[in-house]
Amino acid sequence: MTESPEHRIFIDSNILISGIYSSKGAPARILNLHASGYLKIVVSQLTLMETVLTLRDKKPEAIPALNVFLTNCPPEIVINPPMDQVNKWTAYLSFADATIFAAAIAAEAEYFVTGDNHFYSNSSLAEKSGMPIVTPSQLIKLINN
Repeated sequence: MTESPEHRIFIDSNILISGIYSSKGAPARILNLHASGYLKIVVSQLTLMETVLTLRDKKPEAIPALNVFLTNCPPEIVINPPMDQVNKWTAYLSFADATIFAAAIAAEAEYFVTGDNHFYSNSSLAEKSGMPIVTPSQLIKLINN
């Protein structure tokens, strides 16, 4: 029987992109921890779509690495949330970001990991949602304690 990962985290597309494109830094460490089974990465359908489109347009040379990652150690993929859940967050975030944030909340992950400052600029997001919002570096520190 396979042991369950110690942590289940929802990552934003920028974390997935950074971790795929560069083998250095906290995003790559997060992907490696997922691959080793220490934590479980969760993404939404929209997160994956943003990742593919961004890599295709800006870093097409990273598409093969994304394919390898998705084939060898796929993340848990959750469906995009219903509109009523998204609409709760559109007062604080753009529609696309609200959709991703609502998916993270619905997935009941332990943390929402992102590199986007606008998630941190409204400190009430984490409080209102009950979802801790952390940077990749913060996550590494939290799970290593």
